[in-house]
Amino acid sequence: MVSSRKLTIAIIAGEASGDILGAGLIRSLRKRYPNARFVGIGGDEMIAEGFHSLVPIERLSVMGLVEVLGRIRELFSIRARLLDYFFTTPPDVVIGIDSPDFTLAIERRCREAGIPSVHYVSPSVWAWRQKRIFKIAKSVDLMLTLFPFEARFYEEHQVPVAFVGHPLADRIPMEPDTGSARESLGLEPDKPVLAVLPGSRGGEVERLGTLFLEASRWLQARRPDIQLVIPCVNRDRERQVQALVESLDVKLSVTLVRGRSREVMAASDVVLLASGTATLEAMLLKKPMVVGYRLSNFSYKLLSRLVKVPWVALPNLLAQKPLVPELLQDDATPESLGAAVLERLENEQERADLKQAFSDLHQSLKQNADERAAMAISELLERQG
Repeated sequence: MVSSRKLTIAIIAGEASGDILGAGLIRSLRKRYPNARFVGIGGDEMIAEGFHSLVPIERLSVMGLVEVLGRIRELFSIRARLLDYFFTTPPDVVIGIDSPDFTLAIERRCREAGIPSVHYVSPSVWAWRQKRIFKIAKSVDLMLTLFPFEARFYEEHQVPVAFVGHPLADRIPMEPDTGSARESLGLEPDKPVLAVLPGSRGGEVERLGTLFLEASRWLQARRPDIQLVIPCVNRDRERQVQALVESLDVKLSVTLVRGRSREVMAASDVVLLASGTATLEAMLLKKPMVVGYRLSNFSYKLLSRLVKVPWVALPNLLAQKPLVPELLQDDATPESLGAAVLERLENEQERADLKQAFSDLHQSLKQNADERAAMAISELLERQG
């Protein structure tokens, strides 16, 4: 269906991942509404699609409690400016992409003013602070989720929802090219590769870096042929990891790569990583993995009481069973992590079974997310008239 309606579609993306989602969504919506105007907050990807950003996206890209508190007045000012703009020249729909602490409040105010609102990428309300669902229900006319288990949660609470699939599942091929990735990274083609991902933030690397390096050293002592590769998100993380490597008592043979984390995982036989989106990428690349994580004892005890799901790794949540080992807090030791990696490195039958399970999960998420999201929003717009 192609409509000649001259719509104004407001989109608010708060960080780089949201900018990528927003760009894909704009492309798919423009097929349906070629005369539409797109406005709000977005980055270079969205702007390249003809989007008009009222505020640079960098002004919303704030991480960490201290950083947020230091910018709280500016964030409130940006929110007020957006709302004033939307109330003065009402768009036909407001779409918040992720960044729920910022976008949901805007969506609620717009909905109260009679402007339909959509939220794209569910907060982890199904996992913890589940009472947030009541606030979300008052804020959105439609929730777009990346995972099917999220959609089921909203359906149970009578919140309009559409499962659209995950854009990464659309972009990552069903069969990774391990050989090409190894050649590109200058790795030996016939020796096993362990990808080590202790996180992208300084605090994560500080907490997990030495632990993962000691696990790698334990493993390398038993498998001297293994190639260790650590992708670092930027120069600061590269320097941080290099300092941790140099601080070890025993020399560790390891290759550091700036960026290219997906390519490093594609080149690997097994991945040792922190929980988070990287577990989804490793799954889509069909790689056996071991998940390790540590928090402060206080944070861990607090979260243990709040979290309502039995697993933290996305492959386990998607499968609703423990496909990959999760070694958390006191269970995360160099020996336990190393042994879990070694088992996945040497058990060929488990690797084959896991590849099939990951392929099935990949297929379930490969839904052409941009198009499905645009279709759901289009249906909302047509109902609204």
